[in-house]
Amino acid sequence: MPKKYPEERIKVPRFNEESGFHTTPERSKIMGKIRGKNTKPELAFRKALWAAGYRYRIDYKKLIGKPDIVLKKHKTVIFIDGEFWHGYNWEERKQRIKTNREFWIPKIERNIQRDQEVNAALDALGYTVFRFWESEVKEHLDDCLQKVFESLKRHSVDEYN
Repeated sequence: MPKKYPEERIKVPRFNEESGFHTTPERSKIMGKIRGKNTKPELAFRKALWAAGYRYRIDYKKLIGKPDIVLKKHKTVIFIDGEFWHGYNWEERKQRIKTNREFWIPKIERNIQRDQEVNAALDALGYTVFRFWESEVKEHLDDCLQKVFESLKRHSVDEYN
């Protein structure tokens, strides 16, 4: 049974040579090195959470969207998104994509749409959702952590009242 989507789901064309997409072995090698998990910003964030005494799950498959960090006890999830893959400053960046535009533009727009769907689903389950850009974590780790800590403190105060 197909899932009902509140808005029209963006179709992403297949990335293959029959569809007119060409890749080189060099490009393939570069793309193969891109990490999906355990990135440096993620590791720094997790290390800081652990040092502050918070325990968490990573890449938690039981929740929609497989959040990077889940604090189950506090019903809080944290995503640390890559700028390219999740569409940081998308309207401006979209114009700069020069190769395979027919693939990359729908691909990234679908990622943005899926992120919104995941946020809504987690919110409906009662989770507090944080999304940080990788560059935001790299440059302002303390500020990002502070946002999470403030939310966690509010939730723990609410539990005891």
